[in-house]
Amino acid sequence: MHKSMKENIVKNKSFHFAIKIVRLSQFLIHDKKEFVLSKQILRSGTSVGAMVREAEHAESKADFIHKMAIAQKEINESIYWLELLRETDYIDKAQFEKINSIAIEIIRLITAIIKSTKNNINH
Repeated sequence: MHKSMKENIVKNKSFHFAIKIVRLSQFLIHDKKEFVLSKQILRSGTSVGAMVREAEHAESKADFIHKMAIAQKEINESIYWLELLRETDYIDKAQFEKINSIAIEIIRLITAIIKSTKNNINH
């Protein structure tokens, strides 16, 4: 399967996002003594990159789209947890904006990849 530049970008960005999420989770546990939300954001935030990696070795274009759609759901869920952490004052505005801006970039990339892959199937 041909790799687009966008796929490499989303692979790299989702891995760096996972690193930021691991560090955020450590901060929430050690500094804020928050154990429930930290697990939620850790799970969704790290699974984005894992699904993007799985999509890399998809058995078909349909399988690729399916795995990228799961990654899309996971990044969307991560945005939800980030917003919740911000609104409940576990993270400040600067922390939120730094991580959320990466998440928004990733969801846009994944959405574009899914859309272009679907278009390629139909043509």
